[in-house]
Amino acid sequence: MRLLTVRQALAHPRFLLTAWPWRAAGYLLSSAPVGLAVLMVLLVGVALGGVLAVVLVGLPLLALLALLGLPVAAVERRRLRLVDGRPARSPHRAPDGPGPAVWARTRFREPATWRELGFTLVLATVLWPLDLLVAAVVLGVPLGLLGTPLVMATVGGGEEVRVLKLWLATSWPQASAAALVGLLTLAVSGYVLGAVAAGRAELTRALLAPADGERQEQVAELVRSRVRLVDAFEAERRRIERDLHDGAQQRLVALSMTLGLARLDAPPGPLADQLAKAHDEAGKALAELRDLIQGIHPQVLADHGLGAAVADAADRSAVPVDVSVDLPGRLPEAVEAAAYFVVCEALANIGKHSGAGRAEVTGRHESGLLALEVRDDGRGGADAERGSGLTGLADRVSVLDGTISLSSPPGGPTLLRVEIPCEWRTEHFA
Repeated sequence: MRLLTVRQALAHPRFLLTAWPWRAAGYLLSSAPVGLAVLMVLLVGVALGGVLAVVLVGLPLLALLALLGLPVAAVERRRLRLVDGRPARSPHRAPDGPGPAVWARTRFREPATWRELGFTLVLATVLWPLDLLVAAVVLGVPLGLLGTPLVMATVGGGEEVRVLKLWLATSWPQASAAALVGLLTLAVSGYVLGAVAAGRAELTRALLAPADGERQEQVAELVRSRVRLVDAFEAERRRIERDLHDGAQQRLVALSMTLGLARLDAPPGPLADQLAKAHDEAGKALAELRDLIQGIHPQVLADHGLGAAVADAADRSAVPVDVSVDLPGRLPEAVEAAAYFVVCEALANIGKHSGAGRAEVTGRHESGLLALEVRDDGRGGADAERGSGLTGLADRVSVLDGTISLSSPPGGPTLLRVEIPCEWRTEHFA
């Protein structure tokens, strides 16, 4: 069985015959130089930063000192390999973009940065002295007892020796007994070192490489990938809309005009009737294509924003709709598209199923939140789970950290509310 940690090795019957006791001792003893170096850097950095703060030069130095936990945590994660073979991954996420300013902003906003700074302060002031003290006592006592005969022979002249500075051994049997006790104590010390090192390693892992850190990063990356997919989907919708608008629609317009001119020039008869029929079919195909383009990505949404697009959708609704959407600027494209199609789906459901005589759409943006409400005076009883088309849109809104709620008691009224956190697009306020 492969032992990955000193904690697992402690339960093994051959623990003392493995390298784990020595690795535990090395882990605790190596804490001292690391902690002492960190303490010196902290003292010098704080002193220089405090002195130079009067001329403002020290403020950046103090800010950089707050990032000292990053290299210290990296060293501690590598040192953790002495007693823990499990991967200790960094909890930090990749910066949002290139450049040192973006990197620093990302790091200062991460909880892991401040957790590592706290660990660094504890390491420099408490942990390394404790590690050194434990290792010195646990190893010093048995080694001091084991060396009693040697010290008696060299320093004591073979007559007497002070054992651990506590009692006096005046004969070789006493010195040998002290050495035997030291050998037994050394065996116990191996287990003590392993237990202390295991506890110290668990503390380090909990603070610098938490088990949920990787899962949180995976969840964050999943959310980011979903957002990228939505953005790519919207870009593809706009491309298809543009290709249909500039390609197929223009050809149908040209065909309809040609058929119309030919219809005017043709003499009355079967040919004129066929041309008239073809002209009418071309007009119908053009109207259907325009509706299709409108459903893919309306040009009014891209050109004039969500408020104008909702007003346009209300004009095309089968039920009269009052619109009150107060949005003085433009929102992110993905937000506008998601909110628009939610409103369109809601209005389509009202026209098909509600029996309503009137509907109302209201919208506003306050405190970083877009809120849209669609209500009607219909019969109620709507259920988003019964094929209303809102389930897919709810998934789309959830990618943007938004929510959709539906209230539709029997007898009405029905209220659909969508909320999406977002900020204004700054280019529209330049």
